[in-house]
Amino acid sequence: MATRKLAKSEWQSYFDHVSKSLGGKQVEIEVSSLAIGDQIEANQVALKGLVFDPKSDVLEVVTENLDHMIRRPTEIYVLESDEGLAVVEVLDGDGNKQIVKLTAPLLIASDDR
Repeated sequence: MATRKLAKSEWQSYFDHVSKSLGGKQVEIEVSSLAIGDQIEANQVALKGLVFDPKSDVLEVVTENLDHMIRRPTEIYVLESDEGLAVVEVLDGDGNKQIVKLTAPLLIASDDR
């Protein structure tokens, strides 16, 4: 797995492509800043999509429970694994670091006795 920095010119197309192949991923969203420390915004909720809108300069993380808006992103790094996108790390316009971790949903084994 390797982390790479996305060029701003590829943000919209990258997230459009990724959103088509999420396949039931779940997400944890962490916001880290000097003012508030580390805060978990969402934990293990179904991810519906990741969208960058260049007109409003917002990266939107759409989940089943909330739309998390990252305003004025300045840098975006992605970590990809064999299963696809694993982590998105964003530095926003206020100097906060926002980390979006994608995971496969937990499978619950049935007891067929």
